[in-house]
Amino acid sequence: MVTVELSERKQIILAAVVEQFIETGEPVGSKGLQAKLGISVSSATIRNEMSELAEMGYLEQPHTSAGRVPSQKGYRYYVDHLMNRREPDDYQRRQMEADISAGGADPQRLIEKAGEVLAQLTNCAAMSTMPKGEGIFIRRVEVVPVGGKTCMTLLLTSAGIIRSRVCRLDFELTASMLENFYNVVSSALIGRPVSEVGAVMLQTLAASLGSEALPLLPLIAAVAELARDADETDVMLEGQSNLLNHREYDGKVYELLEFLNKPQPLSHLISSSKNDLDVLIGKESLFRQLEDSSIILARYNIGLREGGAIGLIGPTRIDYARIIPSVEYLTGLLGKLLKKALEE
Repeated sequence: MVTVELSERKQIILAAVVEQFIETGEPVGSKGLQAKLGISVSSATIRNEMSELAEMGYLEQPHTSAGRVPSQKGYRYYVDHLMNRREPDDYQRRQMEADISAGGADPQRLIEKAGEVLAQLTNCAAMSTMPKGEGIFIRRVEVVPVGGKTCMTLLLTSAGIIRSRVCRLDFELTASMLENFYNVVSSALIGRPVSEVGAVMLQTLAASLGSEALPLLPLIAAVAELARDADETDVMLEGQSNLLNHREYDGKVYELLEFLNKPQPLSHLISSSKNDLDVLIGKESLFRQLEDSSIILARYNIGLREGGAIGLIGPTRIDYARIIPSVEYLTGLLGKLLKKALEE
C-alpha cells in the first residue's frame, strides 16, 4: 500500500480526531475539534480538511452522525507516524514488576502473571506463550511410580516448561529397568532441543534399551508426546471477559469469545509474527472475527535466547500511545524475570 504524504495541517487534524475518538468514543465534529487544536483556522477549514481526509480513506462518517471517526487506514497512519508515546512512569513500572514477580520462580506462572497484568492494564484480552524454538532443550526426564503398574512421566525443558503424563504399563517397573531407562534417556535426550525428538531418535532410543525396549515402549512414547507438547505454541489467555465492556463489540462479542477459545488461529497469528513488535489493525489480521479488533504482539527474549510472545486483543479504539510503550516495557521486564528464575 502506497502511503500518501499528508500536509502538516492534515496530520494535526487526523491525530486530533483519532485521540478524541479514542477518549470519547463519539464521532468528532469540526466545531468540537477547533477548540482542541493549536492552530488558528476556522471550523469551516477544519471541516474541509476532514472531508479531504475522508476522501483519502483516513476518516469515515457514520450514517447517523455528521462527525467523523478514524478508519483502519487512519489508525494505521496515526500509529506509524503521528502517535506521541506515553511511557509508563516509575510508579507504574514498579507496580508491574511487583505484580509479575508474584509468580515466584515458576516460569509458566511468571508468564501467566504478565498476561494478567496486561489484561488489567488495558481492559482487553491478553495472550502469552511459553518460550519455544531451537534454543529450548530437554533438561530433565523423570519417571515416578505411583503404584502397581502406573507411573508419572515428567519432562522439564531449559525454558522451565514442565509436561507430565500418566503412563500405564503391562508390568511392575523394577529398579534395574528404571536405571537402564534413565541411563539411555540421559545419554540420548538430555541437552537436545525438544524439536529434535522425532521418529529417528526414538528408534535409536529403543535400540539402546535392548531386550527391555518392548516392555518400556509406553515410557518411550510418553517422552515423545511430552517433547512434542513442549514444542507446541500453547496460547494462554487472560481477561477475555474484559471484551464484554467495549460497546464496539455489541452483537459480535460472543462470536469473538468463541473464536478466542480456539487455540489454532491464535497460535497461527503469533507464530506468523516475526518482529519484536507488531500492531495489527482491523482486517490486517486476516481473520474475519478480528476485523473490528486491534492486536498488539511483542516478543520477549531470555538473555540472548529467543523466548515467546505476549500481546493483547481489543477494539480498534484503544489508547495506542499509552498501551504500546507499556507492552514493550512489560515484555522486557518479563524476559529479565524469566532469565533470573531460570538461573536460580
